Amino acid sequence: MKPNIHPKYQEATVVCACGNTWTTRSTRTQLRTDVCSACHPFFTGEQRIVDTAGQVERFMRRMQRAQERPAAPAPKPAAPVAPAKPAKVARQEPRPATLESLLETPATHE
Repeated sequence: MKPNIHPKYQEATVVCACGNTWTTRSTRTQLRTDVCSACHPFFTGEQRIVDTAGQVERFMRRMQRAQERPAAPAPKPAAPVAPAKPAKVARQEPRPATLESLLETPATHE
């Protein structure tokens, strides 16, 4: 391995947005994070909805309107199915096996 190309691996302090801090090791001395095990809903069991530009409110309004609306009418019956095409009629004369046999037989026109 080449000398002096690897970053320095040192103790680092991690700071969460909730204020929780802990130490670990990293190539950086200080790390910042938005969510940690102390505030993440998966670990705390708390249900929290993070709103992104009013998306949650819009969703809640749509759900409320859908619940207030009466139930949808029963679906219409399916359209009648067209009758199946008649089967193809088999040829009366068999096809020649080769081009040579086609040229040998006289052409019959009705």
